[in-house]
Amino acid sequence: MSRVVQFAEYGTPEVLRVVDVEPPAPGPTQVRIAVCAAGVNPIDWKILAGYMRELIPLELPAGVGSDVAGVVDAVGSEVTEWAVGDEVLGRSTTGSFADLALAESAEIVRKPEGVSWEVAGSLAGAGGTAYTVLGKLGVKAGDTLLIHAAAGGVGTFAVQLAKAQGVNVIGTAGESNHEYLRSLGATPVTYGDGLLDRVRAVAPDGVDAVLDASGRGEIPLSIELTGGPARVLTLVAFDQAATGIQVHVGGSGSELGAALRELATLVAQGRLTVSISETYPLTEAGAALSASTTGHVHGKLVVVP
Repeated sequence: MSRVVQFAEYGTPEVLRVVDVEPPAPGPTQVRIAVCAAGVNPIDWKILAGYMRELIPLELPAGVGSDVAGVVDAVGSEVTEWAVGDEVLGRSTTGSFADLALAESAEIVRKPEGVSWEVAGSLAGAGGTAYTVLGKLGVKAGDTLLIHAAAGGVGTFAVQLAKAQGVNVIGTAGESNHEYLRSLGATPVTYGDGLLDRVRAVAPDGVDAVLDASGRGEIPLSIELTGGPARVLTLVAFDQAATGIQVHVGGSGSELGAALRELATLVAQGRLTVSISETYPLTEAGAALSASTTGHVHGKLVVVP
């Protein structure tokens, strides 16, 4: 038998249960992964709460988690690029808060040597999203990018990926995170009243693009700073779609494979760092999701079977 974290009804993390199930069998194009680490993302508790049921319909009971890193322990009949014993990271198709999880062979990459399981298991969701939205914004070397909530999950990846491309990055955050953003190469500014003037002080010619991972009402000033809505993208302010900005809800989408390769390479080179805030055993997965709901976690939360 194999343990998996499941929920049989939508609700708070208290509805989660660790149950024993038969080991899942990989389909023709899938691999089965013995999970070593599974990163927590905000979408995990949003799915649990039922907020995403129209976009992501589920048959309950359902598993939790999609970021995954571990060791391949079975392969599907059509899989040729992976073998039992390979160490991999990526996105799972079954809940990754489990002893065993299934993944499409095209949605995993090899784990670089020397990279911890916790870091490897934290890349796909936030990192893949950051990679994809930077592409949608069309940022390039020499551009100035403003990131709202730059010290958060997606923001931290976006800062580092943009810097690796030669982009100038300004990041909004609370003052307690300013030194952290400087360590990543971003110019920090404090969010809240007067933000427009503070950004203009460090970018008097405006900015070329804006990534909003905050949702605190910064869309109007973002449009003003860029001179129009086309290069403003939000991950959270869905009610601002009528302004003409880009609204992104699809995670990494079809870019996952390219994103994982880029992320793994940068981590292996030491050009991208992932801070691990806390790890939790399967039996405390609910506590991990509860911590994620606060929105004030510095670094990644990881479930470790």
